[in-house]
Amino acid sequence: VLEKGEWTQGIFDLYNFLSTTAPDYDQSQSHKITQRNAILCHIASKDSQLSRESASFRSIQQLTQPIRLLLEYTDSSYEEKKYTMGDAPDYDQSQWLSEKFKLGLDFPNLPYLIDGSHKITQSNAIMRYIARKHNLCEWGCRVGDGGHPPCLGWGGMLRVSVLCAAGGETEEERIRADIVENQVMDNRMQLIMLCYSPDFEKQKPEFLKTIPEKMKLYSEFLGKRPWFAGDKITYVDFLAYDILDQHRIFQPHSLDAFLNLNDFMVRFEGLKKISDYMKSSRFIYKPFYVKLAFWNPK
Repeated sequence: VLEKGEWTQGIFDLYNFLSTTAPDYDQSQSHKITQRNAILCHIASKDSQLSRESASFRSIQQLTQPIRLLLEYTDSSYEEKKYTMGDAPDYDQSQWLSEKFKLGLDFPNLPYLIDGSHKITQSNAIMRYIARKHNLCEWGCRVGDGGHPPCLGWGGMLRVSVLCAAGGETEEERIRADIVENQVMDNRMQLIMLCYSPDFEKQKPEFLKTIPEKMKLYSEFLGKRPWFAGDKITYVDFLAYDILDQHRIFQPHSLDAFLNLNDFMVRFEGLKKISDYMKSSRFIYKPFYVKLAFWNPK
């Protein structure tokens, strides 16, 4: 059920295109999907012609922690380049800005990943790329190995040859992965906007009231499954773990009422590669954000 507007026009355009160019396009299946990008991916996957066939970071979590966890889980050899920000009042970013437009990135930003000739920005694009290298992604395609280990940046620069988990074998699993990926980003941006707001202390009480309902939705969506897409771990579990972890730090005991979410966190942290990484000196747990944030656990 859609109303035409800025956020839905792309969905209408793709749906109308398929309806007129693909006579066998099946509109009758009973999938129930939210999240604009998840809907677009689901519609696109109905037509094979539209299916999708050194990392650098700041020395913080923000958008990069799931990438680090996925690289470690897949036992990937990578070089991590970290950019640092200066102290107040100037918060100097010259270390990153001096390189930003010299790296050959199409949309220069942090984090970024460089793997041979592949240069990737956008954190979820990096997650999907790493996941596809394990040939476990939702479209079953495989990325060719680049000749160098990836490189991550500070965002980040990564050079990687990676194996990893990705997004789902059945249509139901692919839909679930798409929804979780985008839902996590929504919740992540809500927390980021609060933590960087000059009115943080005023806005915090209202934000805290929203957390139980958010955690309830994740709990209901996970249900009795071991992982968010289904029976097998996928890249969205790394995203989900990170956002749940940030919320339980922001509001202690926020997961206590949800046994399946607590079990999910324990299950994830118990993965051998993850457990080893979290115990190592390479593990970066805090700070979450850059120095401009008004809430930033050290």
